[in-house]
Amino acid sequence: MLRERISDLKTWAENPNRKPLLLLGARQVGKTWLMQEFGAQHYKNIAYIRFDLDTEIKQNFEQDLNIKRLLMVIQLHAGFPLEAGKTLIIFDEIQECPHALTSLKYFCEEAREHHIIAAGSLLGLYEHKGTGFPVGKVDMLHLYPMSFREFLIASGHQLYADLLASHDQALSNNFSGKLAELLKIYYFVGGMPEAVATYINTGDFNQVRYIQQTLLNGYQRDFTKHAPKEIAPRLSLIWDSIPRQLSKENKKFICKEVQPNFRMRDLELALQWLQDAGLILLVNRVAKPAMPLSAYQEQAFKAFFLDVGLLTAKAELSPRILLEGNRIFTEFKGALAEQYVQQELRTSCQLTPFYWASDNGRGEIDFLIQFDMEIIPIEVKAETNLQSKSLKAYCHKHMCPSAVRTSLAGWNEQQLPLSDTGSTCRLLNLPLFAIHQLTALL
Repeated sequence: MLRERISDLKTWAENPNRKPLLLLGARQVGKTWLMQEFGAQHYKNIAYIRFDLDTEIKQNFEQDLNIKRLLMVIQLHAGFPLEAGKTLIIFDEIQECPHALTSLKYFCEEAREHHIIAAGSLLGLYEHKGTGFPVGKVDMLHLYPMSFREFLIASGHQLYADLLASHDQALSNNFSGKLAELLKIYYFVGGMPEAVATYINTGDFNQVRYIQQTLLNGYQRDFTKHAPKEIAPRLSLIWDSIPRQLSKENKKFICKEVQPNFRMRDLELALQWLQDAGLILLVNRVAKPAMPLSAYQEQAFKAFFLDVGLLTAKAELSPRILLEGNRIFTEFKGALAEQYVQQELRTSCQLTPFYWASDNGRGEIDFLIQFDMEIIPIEVKAETNLQSKSLKAYCHKHMCPSAVRTSLAGWNEQQLPLSDTGSTCRLLNLPLFAIHQLTALL
C-alpha cells in the first residue's frame, strides 16, 4: 500500500539537522508497516527492535543510558555493523520501555548521525507525563488512517487518483459518478489499513465490518487497561456519545449528550486522554476569523472519530446503505461528510481545521483553515444542494478573497460579489472526492 507519509520520512532523513523521529498515531493506523517499508526502500539495513518482545534489549536500556554501549547492544542484536546514514534503527512499541523513550534525548545529543525512528501504541499519552519524555530532542510526525487518495491507489484505482491530481475539471466532472461511488465505499470502509486490506482481498463488506468492530473493541479495552481508573468509565461514555453528538444539526460537543448531569470539568481529563491516544479529533471554534486561528480558539469544539469507517461501524450502519443511492452521504445530517472532510484536511492537506459560529447561533462555517496568510472558510454539503446562506453572509461580512464549498456537485469556480465597490470572493466549488487537492488549487 502507498502511504504518502513516506515522502515526509524521506525529507526527515535528508535533513542534516534531523533528530530521532517519534511516529505518533492511534493503534493500528500502520506505523510499524510504514517504518519498515521506508527502511526497505531507502536504507541498506534495518535494525529493528520491538520492546514488548525483545526483553534482553529492554533490560539493557534499563541498565543505563550510555549511548556508546547501547549502540553496541543494538549492533549485536541486529547481527551487522550499524552504518550511520545507511542503517535505519527502529524502536517499535517503545512505550513498553520508558528508558528507551528517554534515551532518544541522548541519541539526539551524542549520536545524531544515526537515523532512528520510534513508534508505539498510545505514545501520545507520554508527552504529558513529565521528565521521561524527550521534549525538544525529537522530531514528531503524526500518522492518520489512509486518506481517500491512498485508498484509491491501494484498491487499484490509480488512474482516478491521477485524474484528480491533474486538476482537469471537465474530465473529473465527466467521471463524477464513478468517483462518487468510490467515495461512498470509502465512507463505509474508511482508512484503517486492515479494513482496507480486507475490502481489497474479499470485497465483502460484512468482513470489513467485522474488522472494524474488532478494532473498536480493542480501543474499548485500552480504556480499562491503560487509562487512569478514575476516568476510564467516562472514556466509554464520551466514545459512545460521538455518533449522537454528530447527529445534531449543531454538531458542537454537548456534555449533557454524554450524561445529563455532566459539565465540561467532569470530562476534561477524559477528553484529553482520548485526544492524546489519537482516538478522537477535536475541531475548536474560534471567537473570530483572524490570524493565527489558534490564538482565537474557544473551549467549544466538535468531536470526531479518528476514521470515517469506524464512525459508520460505531453507528451500526448496515452495508445495505451502500445500495440506497446517496443516503450514506446524508446520514447523521451530513456528519459523515464532515468527518471525512476534516480527516482529509489533516491527512492529505496537513492543515488544522477550526470552525466559526455567529453569536446568535444562526450562522456557522463548517471549517476554517489558515493557508498562505489567508483565512479560508469551507462549507460542506452532503449532496448537491448548493444553497449557502451562511457562507455568503460570512464572506460578505469578512470580505473574504477566497472560499470553498465542497459537495457532490461539479467542479467549478465563481465570483461572489461582496460590496458595491466591485470586490468579489473567489468561490471554489470542489467535489468531496477532490478535497485532498485543496491546497494545490488555492
